[in-house]
This record gives sequence, C-alpha cells and structure tokens, in this order.
Amino acid sequence: MNCSKSDLLEQLAAIVGAEWVKQDPADLNNYGKDWTKAYAPAPIAVVLPGSIDAVVDLVKLANRLGLAIVPSGGRTGLSGGAVAASGELVIAFDRMNRILEFDASDRQVVCQAGVVTEQLQQFADEHDLFYPVDFASSGSSQLGGNVATNAGGIKVIRYGMTRNWVQGLKVVTGKGDLLDLNRGLVKNATGYDFRHLFIGSEGTLGLIVEVTMGLASKPQDPTVMVFGIETMAAAMPVLQSFQKQLKLTAFEFFSEKALRHVLAEKGLPRPFETECPFYTLVEFENYSEQDLETAMATFESCVEAGWILDGTMSQNSSQAANLWRLREDISETIAKFTPYKNDISVKASKVPGFLEEVDALVAAQYPDFEIIWFGHIGDGNVHLNILKPDALPAADFFAECARVSDGVFELVRKHGGSVSAEHGVGLLKKPFLHYSRSPQEVDYMRAMKRLFDPNNIMNPGKLVDV
Repeated sequence: MNCSKSDLLEQLAAIVGAEWVKQDPADLNNYGKDWTKAYAPAPIAVVLPGSIDAVVDLVKLANRLGLAIVPSGGRTGLSGGAVAASGELVIAFDRMNRILEFDASDRQVVCQAGVVTEQLQQFADEHDLFYPVDFASSGSSQLGGNVATNAGGIKVIRYGMTRNWVQGLKVVTGKGDLLDLNRGLVKNATGYDFRHLFIGSEGTLGLIVEVTMGLASKPQDPTVMVFGIETMAAAMPVLQSFQKQLKLTAFEFFSEKALRHVLAEKGLPRPFETECPFYTLVEFENYSEQDLETAMATFESCVEAGWILDGTMSQNSSQAANLWRLREDISETIAKFTPYKNDISVKASKVPGFLEEVDALVAAQYPDFEIIWFGHIGDGNVHLNILKPDALPAADFFAECARVSDGVFELVRKHGGSVSAEHGVGLLKKPFLHYSRSPQEVDYMRAMKRLFDPNNIMNPGKLVDV
C-alpha cells in the first residue's frame, strides 16, 4: 500500500464519513469473514458506503494506493469468497439496502446491492408476486452477494438459479468504471451481455452495486410431502414418478443423521414413526382436489414399488413450514461442528451411480468422522458435510478433508459434474477448480480478470490467480 494507515483512514473517511470507517476489532472480525471457519479475518479496515458514487471513489482510491478490496454482503458464503485474511479493505453494502423502483407491468424490482433476500421476498409478496430464489440464509444474505455467487437454493428444480432472475445490473469494475448492464430489458440483442460475466464472478471483476430482479406469479397452495427411503438411489425413481404427475416446485433430500441433529436442536417432532436411512421432501402446487388425489396415488405406487417406506403430507401452510424446517434447519444445526462442506453436482440422470460411488469412497476414507448428506437432489446437487470431532484441531481436520476431496472430485470429473454447484469457488474450492474447468477455460477466466481488473485489486486470490 502506497501510504500510511492513518493517511488511508483519513482518505476513506473523506469518501464515506468517519462514522462509516470501522476499525474496532469486533467489526474487523465480523466483516472480514464469511460462514467458513478455515481462515482468520485480518482486514486493514471496513468501510460502509452509502451510494454508488462512494463505491466508485473507493475503487479509484484503491487503484491509486495498490490496495486490495474484498466485497462483503451478508457474509453467509461457504467457500471463503468474502474472507479478508491478508490486510484487504472490506467494502460492506449494509447501508445500500433500499428497494428503489418497482413496476407491476414489468414485474421488476430495482434494488441496491445490500437488500436482504428475505426483504425482496416480502416486498414481492406484498404486491401479490413471488421472488423464487430461496435458501436457509435468506434472512441475512444480500442480493449483491447472491448475484456474485449465482446463488441457488431449494426451488431450482422449478425456477432456476439467481442468474435466471437478474434482468439488469450496475457494477463498478476493477478500474472504477460504472457499467449499467442490460437495463432491465427482456429483449436486447446488442452483442456481449456482460451481465452474465458478473453473475457468479465472486467479486473478482468488480462490485455489484444495483440489481434489477424479475418476479413471478405466486405458487398455488404449495403442499409438502416427506418420504422415508431405504437408499439414496431410491430418490430418483420417486422424483421421476412425481415429476410425471405434478408440477413440482422442490425436491429435496436428507439423511437420518441430519434429521437427528435437527430434531435434537430444534425440538421438532419426527415427520412419521418409521425411522428411515434417508428422506426426500417434495413440494408441489395444489390447484385442486385432483392434485391431492394424484399425489396420494403416486405415493402409494412408489410404496408398492419398494422405493418409499413411509410418508406424510402437510394439511395446511403451518404444517408445510414445519416439514420444510426438517430440511432447511440442517445447515444452521450442524454449524457448531465446523463441517467441511462439499457442494457437488452432476446431471440428475447420473445422480444414483454418482452417489453410490461417492458414498463408498467417503465411508472408506472417513471411518471415524460423522457424515451428513443433504441437498437439492432434484437438480443433481448434493451437499456432503463432514463434521469435525471435538478433539481434532481445525487445521488438521480441514487438511485431512481436503486430501480426500481429491478422490471425491475425481468422481465428480468422471461423471461430468461440478465441484461447486452453488456455493462458489472462493478460497476453499480454488485448488480443485481444475476438476470442473479445463486449462483453456481457466486461461480465459484469467484474461477476463485482467481486462476488468488490471491492477488485481478485486478480491485477489479468490476463484483464479492471475
């Protein structure tokens, strides 16, 4: 950095105001990390800009001083993408949290980057519309971070990823240029759509400062069923059976081990008396009594085929919410065990064989570790969580898990999958990127990084090295 720390703080205060430059150790720790616990936060300072102009000025200052920037949203990431561990300046978007425009005809909402996901969901609901991207951290994650990581969640089988709902972006590049991308247009055939470069770029090309998000019609009376199954592979014929008959909005999966943690921590009742090795959760739109009859008939046929051992169906929205908690509360419940997370995906058609091979590998390599399976199996995305034993130091635990991850990711590559389905690459997955991306692809990614961020100040060290 080309100035003293005191000079830096003075220049930052001139841009955002002294009260929005944070130096307290608690603030540095809070804003310098995400939900991963593998890296110690060590930012030089935290700033909270209140406007796009302030963000532009901060980026230009960082270029002049040779100062690295780490963007900070809700800090709910699981790959180390928002960690500031090497004296970077953290730019947090908590103050830029307003919904700016809404047009019912366009079904679009223009939001600042710091708008919380749940805030947009509630806004849509108040206008009799629906924002469908949903996940366990929706109460704290921010839209800018969602876009930067192309967040997925529990409704992807029906509604797709965050990318599907981004109709416009304002970004500040690593050069300090403000770009207004696509401007909310549905049709725009004017060459390269840079919007899609920034979606999923993890803050390595620039900072997302404003988003235009599309909205959908509300789903009709979402009804939830939870089934007990004998094997992970049995989930796929169940999925296929229900997809043929009903319009599914979600198809989730979790293990008995995961369920036990949720029940113990949250005090929820079992969904039914039978204890099963694995469970699936199905959500569908209930348009009429015929849909309920179809769901029950499909359930019964799956029981007769031996795929389902037991099951239950929600009778109202409260019961549906409680059944969802069995799946959605898993991440929060196991967080205290410092889990090592593998967020992997393959095509849905390849899931049964893939899961069988991964499960055999993990069982052989981790005989003393507790393994928790859950995920969005309907879109081919499963989460493999390995819980840290109390007596094992975190550094040793993560090193051991990373070693065996090579074997897991070899299977991912064999089945044409991804080492990161929805959590991004960040720091944790960067050593394994080559299992999903060719050397030529990585070279083009580096070239894009150099174009938009020639001084390498934007989240350096994340995703790809230049």
